[in-house]
Amino acid sequence: MTTTDVVIVGAGLAGLTAARELTAAGKSVIVLEARDRVAGRNCGHVLNNGVPIELGGQWIGPTQTEVLGLVRELGLETFNTYDTGTSVTAYNGTVTHYDDETFGLPIDSAMEVGRLQQELEALAATVSLSSPWLTDDAAELDRQTLDGWLRANTDDPGALAFWGGIVPAVFSAEVAEMSLLHFLFYIKSGGMIDQLVATTGGAQEMRVVGGTHQISERLAQELGEGIVRLNSPVRTITHDAAGVTVAYDGGEISAQRVIVAIPPTLAGRLAYSPALPASRDGLTQQIPMGSVIKVQIAYETPFWRTAGLNGFGVSLDDELSVTLDNSPADASCGVIVAFFEGAHARTAAALSDDERRASALNTLAKLFGEQALSPIDYVEKNWMEEEYTRGCYGGRLGAGVWTQYGKSLSEPIGAIHWAGAETAEEWNGYMDGAVRSGRRAAAEVLGELS
Repeated sequence: MTTTDVVIVGAGLAGLTAARELTAAGKSVIVLEARDRVAGRNCGHVLNNGVPIELGGQWIGPTQTEVLGLVRELGLETFNTYDTGTSVTAYNGTVTHYDDETFGLPIDSAMEVGRLQQELEALAATVSLSSPWLTDDAAELDRQTLDGWLRANTDDPGALAFWGGIVPAVFSAEVAEMSLLHFLFYIKSGGMIDQLVATTGGAQEMRVVGGTHQISERLAQELGEGIVRLNSPVRTITHDAAGVTVAYDGGEISAQRVIVAIPPTLAGRLAYSPALPASRDGLTQQIPMGSVIKVQIAYETPFWRTAGLNGFGVSLDDELSVTLDNSPADASCGVIVAFFEGAHARTAAALSDDERRASALNTLAKLFGEQALSPIDYVEKNWMEEEYTRGCYGGRLGAGVWTQYGKSLSEPIGAIHWAGAETAEEWNGYMDGAVRSGRRAAAEVLGELS
């Protein structure tokens, strides 16, 4: 049996960041990764013309300081997402180009969206990021869904359509699938709604040259040979006052501590001996992952730019709901990234590959013109089918979960510590949150080992 100071389950950004912190402090570490690659929900791909794209998480915003710092430390570079020109929205059979704050909606609906946003953000400002369950009126905020709150506060069909489209774009889940408290916590964690949905100045501002998966790859290389073990799914964690024994496909490792750095729903599928407290088990049963199919469509040129469009499109009428310009920095070809999200993703997943491709291209043609029907490459990634992810972008908490089980999300259980984007207080669910969570878990372990 191998012995080390700390075992880390998962070689995504959270696990590898924790490993980096621990090794820098002189601790021995082994990272076990179920996949045949590192980077978790970051995943690189190369188009048939040789241009690299990302099939997983890709954007970094200017306030995501932890992951930005890591990018620079590792010698990677960023470039700005193309954001020059007008945006486009399809709603009720009408396609509208706009360059203002109406989101392409009728003016009355746009004003109602703004009013609701102000009220939601005022509520979000009251939420405790460290302990959402201790927020004033937490029980009331948590017992209702976001959908219930919206319908109680407006009957404007355009405003309801907007929230029904923009929420899946952020969560890959529907407004009826999360508690109001979870929504409020999440938007405050990321700096409020404009920060979450904006390109320039927001969470979609920058991309990493060559792809974000390189962050994890360079972290793994930095750790050195033999530290990260691929194709090593963990099966059982045995724990007591003396430490832990982690059994995986390949052997067993004895350690003083373990950091479980995988999504809560996957952490709940591991076997623990003795069994974890009911509060932790109840939590992991109720944090489903989002539903998303990410699509990358390549063209000879970014033809939409010549029409004065920036590539940002939203269809409130179709299953392919959100698009952005994802072309390389040199514009050597044009690339649109688009998403089937939430209920639309689940519906699209039931289609054949050809039917889903046709659905995507027809929506792009509606938004950007007939040229969209003639791509040079089409690539998609169904994250719901990934065995060691089971969905993206992250886990969500439904009605009542934060107040009943939230304390167990990141609280250590003996020698077991938890990391991952879902456990972060700031930028929860994002790469920045994953990095923060890895550092927090490493600090907990170092505090115990000292």
